[in-house]
Amino acid sequence: MSIATTDLYSLGLDERDRLNKELGGGIPPGSIVLVEGDYGAGKSAMSQRFSYGLCEEGQTVTMLSTELTVGSFLDQMHSLDYGMVEHILDENLLFLHADIGDSNTFRGGDDDESDRMDLLKRLMEAEVMWETDVIIIDTFDAILRNDPKFEALVRQNEERQAALEIISFFRDVIAEGKVIMLTVDPSTLDEDAIGPFRAIADVFLELEMVEVGNDVRRQISVKRFAGMGEQVGDTIGYSVRSGTGIVIESRSVA
Repeated sequence: MSIATTDLYSLGLDERDRLNKELGGGIPPGSIVLVEGDYGAGKSAMSQRFSYGLCEEGQTVTMLSTELTVGSFLDQMHSLDYGMVEHILDENLLFLHADIGDSNTFRGGDDDESDRMDLLKRLMEAEVMWETDVIIIDTFDAILRNDPKFEALVRQNEERQAALEIISFFRDVIAEGKVIMLTVDPSTLDEDAIGPFRAIADVFLELEMVEVGNDVRRQISVKRFAGMGEQVGDTIGYSVRSGTGIVIESRSVA
């Protein structure tokens, strides 16, 4: 069932690229968005495009990165011509660096090793990051893989139960009309660990790299899009260009 496009969180930049239009006019509030892709598929660039477009449209965004510091994040955004400095200064964007294994992960730390490494618990207790309209975690699989309790449950073949506990927390967050976007490299997680997140995602996008002759083309494969506005393409070709950002190349609709 479609909802009015005015109820969607627009991804903006309509004059620059067609991403918002190709995705039906935006993301429905109260959604979990899962973006999957192997290393190099463009997950970070896509999350950066989402964060910039959402801020430009007046939404507040939290960006949690397991790879980039605030400096490298701003450098990367600048290289894509996504000017984020003002949005950070105006507190439209809250950027957090999850330095895996660092005692300062998410909040001021102590020296207790077990608390230091309990990443998922600290993630859920970091209240300030869940106060924005949209919360983007890039990459979520790195947090799962480095959380000792989740890792222990994986060894006991109980990763599905662990995932369901996280999902219960996410559902409480999106019940307030927020959006949670997770980027995941599926090659790093067991099927039982990632399966529950695929099952509950309202929007499930797979970033693929397809060889066409001597070229490698990127495409967004839309696996699921609940509550879409306008028609959403099944596959959306795109590229990532320095000085330009995400560029939509082609589209096909089933």
